[in-house]
Amino acid sequence: MSENPVIRVEKLNKTIRGHHILKDIDLIVEPGEVCGVVGQNGSGKSMLFKALCGLILPSAGDIWVFGKSIGKSGAFPEDTGTLIESPGFLPQYSGLKNLKLLASLQRKIGEAEIRKALERVGLDPEDRRPVRKYSMGMRQKLGIAQAFMERPRLMILDEPMNNLDAGSVEDMRGMLAALNREEGVTILLSSHNDLDIKTLCTRIHSMKAGVLSDLQGGEEADHAPV
Repeated sequence: MSENPVIRVEKLNKTIRGHHILKDIDLIVEPGEVCGVVGQNGSGKSMLFKALCGLILPSAGDIWVFGKSIGKSGAFPEDTGTLIESPGFLPQYSGLKNLKLLASLQRKIGEAEIRKALERVGLDPEDRRPVRKYSMGMRQKLGIAQAFMERPRLMILDEPMNNLDAGSVEDMRGMLAALNREEGVTILLSSHNDLDIKTLCTRIHSMKAGVLSDLQGGEEADHAPV
């Protein structure tokens, strides 16, 4: 383990209305890794990802992202792009305008970078249709674009390939691999598609009934990012 992991989780627990959803989770994600989490619906994957993003408060345990404590004082992770469950956008505006509104919150990028992100996921920046007229696949691509448009050092992606056709899935795999390989982006992702996990991830964990187990990691990993 490096001295400065990107993500460090120690004894994370989450209980809601008597249901123990996350159970003593320990997790380390190192710089430059693509770490995968697999598990059935309801296993706790999305709850874990929400906790890492500061969207829910742990019942017990600690989370650090880039060395900063997350969740306990309303803190959100810095320099992190996220896609958790179904992406939500203002349905009356175009994809470009939605991303411009989001980018205006931190003012890290301008319209040129937003247009480039849209093109990279296969969306047309000149498409003036409101998002309510987008297909589910187009909305998912828009969600992926917003996750990386500000060039974060970490991406946390919950089922990023949902609702994409086979060609788009292949394109997104290649794009995520390139972000990791060429720009050094650390990625934590969940997916029900074995090929996503096998082709992208250097470390794989399994989530079952709120318990996170190490399936594959370090020198034991036999799949590297493509």
